Amino acid sequence: MVLSCQEVMDIFRLKKLRKKRHLSQINLAMELNMSQNSISQYKNGVREADNQTLTALADYFNVSIDYLLGRTDNPEINR
Repeated sequence: MVLSCQEVMDIFRLKKLRKKRHLSQINLAMELNMSQNSISQYKNGVREADNQTLTALADYFNVSIDYLLGRTDNPEINR
């Protein structure tokens, strides 16, 4: 499977945010009431996050969904 640039960016950002908080995939999954398998599939580009998951990840890491999707380099949330 070939990943798009945006998918690679998503994976890198999610991993970077997770590592910044010193969280393993399983710890993040438990925090968000998800399976570790789902986190792994997002990381490997096998599965795309739905809107609910993107919102949960953005809220948990206090970043914008646009940042997670690679649409901006600014993680700040505009409210």
